[in-house]
Amino acid sequence: MAKLNFYRLDRSAMFSLQSDPRFSYCTYVPKNYDPAGEKTYPLVVLIHGSLRNAYELRDQFVDFAEARQCALLAPLFPCGIEGLDDFNNYKHLRYGDVAYDTVLLDMIDEVSGIFRLNSEQFMMHGFSGGGQFAHRFLLRHPERLSAISIAAPGTVTLADENTPWWVGTADMEKQLGAPLRPEIMQNVAVQLVIGANDTSPEGTMVGEKSTFWMDGINDSGHTRMERINSLAKSLSAIGVISEMAIVPNAGHEGDKIQGAVKDFLTRFLAR
Repeated sequence: MAKLNFYRLDRSAMFSLQSDPRFSYCTYVPKNYDPAGEKTYPLVVLIHGSLRNAYELRDQFVDFAEARQCALLAPLFPCGIEGLDDFNNYKHLRYGDVAYDTVLLDMIDEVSGIFRLNSEQFMMHGFSGGGQFAHRFLLRHPERLSAISIAAPGTVTLADENTPWWVGTADMEKQLGAPLRPEIMQNVAVQLVIGANDTSPEGTMVGEKSTFWMDGINDSGHTRMERINSLAKSLSAIGVISEMAIVPNAGHEGDKIQGAVKDFLTRFLAR
């Protein structure tokens, strides 16, 4: 294990990924972590939304990490990797020469060389743009996940073998290097979570001039509520059981749905 110092322990600083310094991450390990000890810790990966609030998201889960003795990893996928107007590309896992899913796995490998983590399988949570990344990561890498909480994604990829990636999964193996594997996805505990008032089409409907545009992109619904329900039905159709949490008195507000996320992960860890 690497030597730990002030910048690594507790709430870490933001560190560049050694294999690709365009990307960085911060971590949290419980205060009782002993560099000379033997205890290993479950890992929760927290995927930021479009505003890239990685630090804030990490800090919002510190109470959970201490209570449940977990480590946290919050990656930062900056805007502008593929040009000044690159705000969204990480949400689809791949764009240009960047495999954002592989970047995340490299981060996990790097952090696992520093801390004692149970990282072959890990838990994940993502809200909004992070929810887009998270559910697509589930489709591509189910073998790496033990549990996942997918919150209020603006667009969704459905398990549809007649529609190309990323609206569907018809050419997933060509695009991402592996086909859809429902039999492995069925082993992952899945939560879908959204605020009860997250019913506006603003920021969700995609126009034909958008770089996001694909035929069928808006067929899954006009709001995040409709789209997360479409995702639930799609997962159910391939045998993947998910639990739906609709949080009262919450709109598109990541902090207000975190109680439901922490409850889900707590119940998963108690199994």
